[in-house]
Amino acid sequence: MSKSKWWKQPRTVLLIISGITTVFTLISELFLGLPEIWAVALYGVAIIIGGIYPAKSAWMDLRRRKLSINTLLIVGVIGTIYLGLWEEAAGLVVIFSLGEVLEAYAVNKARDSVRALVELAPREATVLREGREVRILADEVEIGDRVLIRPGEKIPVDGVVVSGTSTADQSTITGESIPVAKISGDEVYASTMNGRGALEIEVTKLAQDTTLSKIIELVANAQGDKGKAQRFSERFGEVYTPIMFVIAVLMVVIPTLFFGQPFDTWLYRALIVLVVSCSCSLVISVPVAVVTGVGNAARNGVMVKGGSYMETASHIQVVAFDKTGTLTVGKPSVTDIVSVSDLSKEKLLGIAGALEKLSEHPLAEAILQEASKRNINLPGVEEFDTLTGRGAKGSINRTTYYIGSPRLFSELNVKLNQDQLKQIETLQGQGKTVTLLGTADLVLGLIAIADRPKENAKQAIQRLKTTGVKRIVMLTGDNRLTGEAIGRELGVDEVRAELLPEDKITAIKELQKKYGLVAMVGDGVNDAPALAQADVGIAMGVQGTDVALETADIALMQDNLDQLVYLIKLSRKTVAKIHQNIGFSLALVALLIVTALTGVMSLTTGLLLNEGSALVVIANAMVLRKYQMNKANAIGNE
Repeated sequence: MSKSKWWKQPRTVLLIISGITTVFTLISELFLGLPEIWAVALYGVAIIIGGIYPAKSAWMDLRRRKLSINTLLIVGVIGTIYLGLWEEAAGLVVIFSLGEVLEAYAVNKARDSVRALVELAPREATVLREGREVRILADEVEIGDRVLIRPGEKIPVDGVVVSGTSTADQSTITGESIPVAKISGDEVYASTMNGRGALEIEVTKLAQDTTLSKIIELVANAQGDKGKAQRFSERFGEVYTPIMFVIAVLMVVIPTLFFGQPFDTWLYRALIVLVVSCSCSLVISVPVAVVTGVGNAARNGVMVKGGSYMETASHIQVVAFDKTGTLTVGKPSVTDIVSVSDLSKEKLLGIAGALEKLSEHPLAEAILQEASKRNINLPGVEEFDTLTGRGAKGSINRTTYYIGSPRLFSELNVKLNQDQLKQIETLQGQGKTVTLLGTADLVLGLIAIADRPKENAKQAIQRLKTTGVKRIVMLTGDNRLTGEAIGRELGVDEVRAELLPEDKITAIKELQKKYGLVAMVGDGVNDAPALAQADVGIAMGVQGTDVALETADIALMQDNLDQLVYLIKLSRKTVAKIHQNIGFSLALVALLIVTALTGVMSLTTGLLLNEGSALVVIANAMVLRKYQMNKANAIGNE
């Protein structure tokens, strides 16, 4: 990623020499009486020096059977020299090369997001080996090494805190500016800033596999992804440039052969058409906006995997949410334990905890926490098996127990009596999720668990509606009463409950058919099938989750719905910039061609306007760099 300064690069040096030679020759010719033969020689030197890079590019394009602006420039310079306009030919080379250097500089600034991310990671780490502190390169740190992080230091690698307490500024990873408390057992990430306490961490990932490295890779790859607008721009250029070549040839042939017009006059006009027709601004109008938009998103903790996803996100009609962990906190707690057998509540909780200990379901953590809080010892489990979307089963002391939703026990043909059904309905009506524990023959008890909506979920949903999203839908595997209770509280338009993973895919398909483009927001792991079916799959709160970073189209690093509102608004602003740039470029090209055909414009003026338009397009796209998440979420802001 390291690059030499722009003014030290060979192309810039040659431009400076060519420019100085041209200006010196022009002044000497006008005011010092420089002989014409010397002036021609010096202009020739300026043309050769400044034309090296355009000529090389034109030759490479011709070898690929492609006509480019470099080809047009070389043809224009040769034609101008043929007409004896040496000073104008030298001016063409200097102006064109100056425009190319300025464009490269501006586009390079837009790509700074990746380079800035790379520079975030410290190059060295202090490793504790055999009781000594050893300073080594971060690339040489191994998994399992103990790394000492002093107060105020950047954390060099991903790891888990094993001793010490502090805070960490994780804005480089999540975009969240408020420092997060770190104690033993907490994860920390490379490039984040340690607070006032010293930490000792155990390394969990090599330097090339850290969350920051994944982000850098995603952003770099995103810049190569092409959306519809960029593909349109390229297809347009492939057809349009050869057509303009043909028009230029006809401009010379028809007036001179069929109407007796002066050859030199029409050759000059044809050269102007050639030079102004291949618009630099049109070529870069899309990529510079995409690069700037994706880079802005990365700085605010939103990883967009490419321009195509940015474009699609801007046209989203429906946002479908997973409930647990997305709209709700995802850390539910046990509220009720109801025994419907001769087992005590503690015995029920012990069996449930033993089964859930091996489960990855979000509700399992609530049962385990409750068991831990009551100091209940969990028995051993054999033959454990996860029943996808339903629950789990396992054998304890030769008895097979099942734990899961009422739907699981319905499929097992376990009959519930009226009292049990009424208790379940009452708890669900309170927005609680009811988990049943039992055998293949009867239900032994009920455990009610409640989750609460995230603090800003309701406000974020309201702001999403103001962005023009037509429908907000909640998809949940939870029962209907619980889902609807949460949905009413948050203000979503529709709740689809009791869905298995495959049911969520069907729901997404139905929404796509009815409303158009659908975004699915989930945790990126459990909802992977629905995320894949949606037009844009958005994983949320994925810091440190490699699978989510790799499978989702867009990843929100924070567990914060404000990032979703920001993403939708940023994508729309990015696409608006793309449309503005394309419209401006096409209008300018049309104006330049018309004025060139009528002989109103000179060759040098045409090139100046053409190159200047590219800078206007870049400047317009660079406005996106200033768009911030807090501005997107300001009340009343579009």
